[in-house]
Amino acid sequence: MNPLEAKRHTLAHLLAQAVLESYPEAKLTLGPAIDTGFYYDIDFGDQKVSDADLVTFEKAMRKRLGEWKEFTHEEVSAEKAREVFKGNPYKLELIEEISGRGEPITLYTCGGFTDLCRGGHTAHPAEDIAPDSFALDRVAGAYWRGDETKPMLTRIYGLAFDTKEELDALTAQREEAKKRDHRLLGKELDLFTFSELVGPGLPLWTPKGALMRHLLDAFVWQLRERHGYARVTIPHLTKRALYETSGHWEKFADELFRIETREDKEYAVKPMNCPHHTQIFDRHPHSYREMPQRYAETTMVYRDEQSGELGGLTRVLSITQDDSHVFCRHIQVKEEFFKIWDIIDTFYGAFGFRLRVRLSFHDPAAPERYLGTPEIWANAENALREIASERGADHFEAPGEAAMYGPKLDFMATDSLGREHQVATIQLDMNLPERFDLTCVNEKGEKERIVMIHCAIMGSIERFSAVMLEHTGGNLPLWLSPEQVRIVPIAEAHHAYGKEVAAKLQEAGIRTEIDASNDSLGKRIREAKRQKLPYVLVLGNAEMDAKTVTAESRDHGKLEGLPLDEFSTRLTKEIVEHL
Repeated sequence: MNPLEAKRHTLAHLLAQAVLESYPEAKLTLGPAIDTGFYYDIDFGDQKVSDADLVTFEKAMRKRLGEWKEFTHEEVSAEKAREVFKGNPYKLELIEEISGRGEPITLYTCGGFTDLCRGGHTAHPAEDIAPDSFALDRVAGAYWRGDETKPMLTRIYGLAFDTKEELDALTAQREEAKKRDHRLLGKELDLFTFSELVGPGLPLWTPKGALMRHLLDAFVWQLRERHGYARVTIPHLTKRALYETSGHWEKFADELFRIETREDKEYAVKPMNCPHHTQIFDRHPHSYREMPQRYAETTMVYRDEQSGELGGLTRVLSITQDDSHVFCRHIQVKEEFFKIWDIIDTFYGAFGFRLRVRLSFHDPAAPERYLGTPEIWANAENALREIASERGADHFEAPGEAAMYGPKLDFMATDSLGREHQVATIQLDMNLPERFDLTCVNEKGEKERIVMIHCAIMGSIERFSAVMLEHTGGNLPLWLSPEQVRIVPIAEAHHAYGKEVAAKLQEAGIRTEIDASNDSLGKRIREAKRQKLPYVLVLGNAEMDAKTVTAESRDHGKLEGLPLDEFSTRLTKEIVEHL
């Protein structure tokens, strides 16, 4: 455990002590360190705790911190541990689990407070932790052990860093993130909406939002087309048998939308596309000369998420995947991975994201979560290690993050606020080809088992849109903006010239609107800027007489006296090059 993590874990204990001072009957459960601080899950019984209580708890923590001189620990028997925590069913459950695994049961004490813990604390809290380097954050609900069949607990989150400056930086970042919330930007820019009649998790895209989605998809397709991908189309339904063969029926049972026909046949609304694509590949035998086969389509899939997990565009029921599947020989895997990697680098580079790669592998301790043999998994994971190393990528391994059918490369994008998001994935699948008996005929005339590569460049259009909107603050690049130029004639006398300029820009393929309303000039300019438009043209006598334009560029400042053809050429270049 690193020093900062140890401080955070220590503060979780300190929080627990502070809570018991105000609520002595509260039952403590677990309090780990997390990425930005710590939390503690607590059963308050019938007592209601809210964010208003955090001031009291935080004041008590600071007061007690000076008394936390040094941790001591004691290894105890299960019997003694049960005596210490009698009346707390959560701690008793943990004691039984630890004892059942044959592990030592340890109690840690500091400042007169004792807790069941495996350790990992800062040695001298009063000296090591600055009193202004932490703050309590918020109150939330959480089921015991994450199981919705178990009691709902109160989770108190805290923030903690080495210094006050780091804490203040995170606070400032979060304030900026609130302003950039994609749900607010989606409404402000009129990109998408939700309807109670349609249902949560089912976004409705407006004309502007639908155009943005189309432009994103077109960019991905443009990059894919260079590498020989072919479009395919599949239905949104399938017989149960397809997903039974693929293994999804068993593993995804709770997430499937199921349909029973009037003839008592059972279908599923597709939660993913790969099983369908296997059937396109398997429509006839393939020679090694035809390999690889690259299929791509952008289509919706549907997953029955719990309503409490839905939020904006980041967690929805209808997921639009820019999905692709490559069917190839083992000797072609590395080359195909690199081609997809090139697409990902180009696409995310256009938005200024910094990328690193997570090698998402299976959890050997939970083989029941995955399809395939240990040998298949070992071969697939070693192949990904070699690919990442040869690419020279900034990468790290994450056991337990694999898909059920194979390991994957997850691309982690750092946004303009310093937050990291999982975006694109490339997944190596040796299991579905086994389950569907997918082969090609090799040079010897023998059947050869092939492999599949799954990839969605955006992951999903919904989630990528959310990440991208917050990354850009709604300042969409010119090529992606539903409206690229707003023309604002100064007076009625300039309307005709405004229409002439609009017509020429539209003829050049530049999305242009004219605001000839009766509002004041200042109000019309402010409205255009509020909508974060890339270019606003203010046209008056000088521009009309000289046949030029004066442009207010959102990103490049004021451009005065430009000939219209020069302005049009400039924008066309910016659009084509995805700048």
